[in-house]
Amino acid sequence: MIRLLKLEYLKNLNYNPFRIFAGLYFIVLILLLFIGLINFDLAGLKINLKEQGMYDFPGIWNFTTYIVGLLKIFLGCIIVFSICQEFSNRMFKQNIIDGLSREEFVASKLLTIFVFTGFSTLIVFIIAFILGKSYSTTQENDLIFKEIYFIFNYFLKLFTFFSFLMFLSVLFRKSIFVFLGFFMIWFVEGILSGIEKFSLMNNVAPKEQGKIMIDHVFLTDYLPLGSMSNLIPSPLVRTNMAKMFGMEFKFEYPIESVIACIIWSVIFIAGSYWILRKKDW
Repeated sequence: MIRLLKLEYLKNLNYNPFRIFAGLYFIVLILLLFIGLINFDLAGLKINLKEQGMYDFPGIWNFTTYIVGLLKIFLGCIIVFSICQEFSNRMFKQNIIDGLSREEFVASKLLTIFVFTGFSTLIVFIIAFILGKSYSTTQENDLIFKEIYFIFNYFLKLFTFFSFLMFLSVLFRKSIFVFLGFFMIWFVEGILSGIEKFSLMNNVAPKEQGKIMIDHVFLTDYLPLGSMSNLIPSPLVRTNMAKMFGMEFKFEYPIESVIACIIWSVIFIAGSYWILRKKDW
């Protein structure tokens, strides 16, 4: 394992896109975690996310993981560029000639994904905990770690997403086609989700539609991107402003989405290995 990590480090050390996107990601990640300390002027209305409860326990785990989860595309670019350069520069073929097996190639990329995912999760946990201890209006011990499971969900979301991009990178081998394939899948999932919801709501009274949207289990929610999205719900209904309008945050732990993400991760990893085995490189 150490040998594979050293190999990945040496490959990416002098690769400019790797360094640029890694640096951008962690800088923007840290800045976003402090976004609640900034006042926003929205149509003449002053909004401060800290005053809206962004840093209050236990909701801070939901707020921070949701916000920084939007940045996963930065690390995703690193994964894509790192893998695609293996094929464009013929490093993969040379590594195979030098004795690196296909299993070790996949393992080395998984280790890279695991390191980035784990390091990102650790940063989010540390900064969120410090901000919560500094600015939360509630400091009860039973509330501090009440929703710590959002940290695990964040880790799983990133790991599944990066495994997905690894699969697309091995499949298409060129970064432009990887991103086109990703956006195509995102678009198709959106279309299928819209069709499923429209077909269900078509003959339902308007006052019943909201209840169905909350309680009904949609099959498209278990597609790759849908299952990842459901791991961390939008925290906007948790703000103090939303509570003033009678909105209530209700959340049941998405165990089905967790299982779906684990299954998709296994499929993407196995699929990457299968493609490497079957293609004539």
